[in-house]
Amino acid sequence: MSSLRTVLAGVILESPLVLASGVLGLTASSLARIASAGAGAVTTKSFGTEPRAGHKGPSVVPYPQGILNCVGLSNPGADAMIREIRAYRALSSAPVIASVFGRTVEEFGDVTARAREAVPDLIEANVSCPNVAAEFGAPFGADFESCAAVTRAVKRNAGPIPVAVKLTVNCPGIGRMARVCEENGADIITAVNTIGPGMLIATEVCRPVLSNLVGGVSGPAIFPVALRAVWEVRAHTALPIIGTGGVCTADDALQMLMAGATAVGVGSAVYHGGIDVFQNINGGVEAFLAERGLSSPASLIGSAHAAGRNER
Repeated sequence: MSSLRTVLAGVILESPLVLASGVLGLTASSLARIASAGAGAVTTKSFGTEPRAGHKGPSVVPYPQGILNCVGLSNPGADAMIREIRAYRALSSAPVIASVFGRTVEEFGDVTARAREAVPDLIEANVSCPNVAAEFGAPFGADFESCAAVTRAVKRNAGPIPVAVKLTVNCPGIGRMARVCEENGADIITAVNTIGPGMLIATEVCRPVLSNLVGGVSGPAIFPVALRAVWEVRAHTALPIIGTGGVCTADDALQMLMAGATAVGVGSAVYHGGIDVFQNINGGVEAFLAERGLSSPASLIGSAHAAGRNER
């Protein structure tokens, strides 16, 4: 009999699906609602040490192939998010991942220490946001030395809590970047964040649709890029991977697993399909496993790599 149970860096998930950061991740109640809808784990919105307003609206604009956003890391700060994570614990037993960011390596360490106070199951370091480059400089995930320094700082301050590093495709090589993270203490790689930046123009008023002019691109349009990134990360490291980026269907999730993901992030699909998307994807994955007599999603992890080697 098939089970969707998944083990991610020692943390047990009842489904391989993970709510990606940035989607319904600000309050305990919204996180619990997603968990009850079938997510194996939920990720908070990325937060820093202090509250941040982010960019003014319009900052999130859907288009036929996905979503363009320049939210700009808006968040209520560590104090508020610690309270929400603690409140979530009373509502759900599904693991919670605290997503953190900083303007400097030191801030990454500081906010990780604060997040640890809430005792999340995992801590995810967001080194890859493309929306604030003009303010913070290039993403930490775009440079090997910077990414290594952030990984060390987060790992040092996380204590016994496993650490994921969320990477961007906007780097010299995401496989090599994942290896750098592994060498500096990461327990998990999340691949990938939104890509871009991208732009859309409202032709009726002849101006960009986003207040920030450009923003991160997510949704179905980026799925092939995200899948290739997961494949490349798996080829360079044995760390577990949360494969995310454009996943909307059970077939998408299966492809992520076959490319090397241990768990699968779902984000923008919630905008288009509602929270039922988790149940729908779970059902499709479970049916696929049952049809083939496979006991769990672990049977699929990286299987396409083996098939590719056998064909050469």
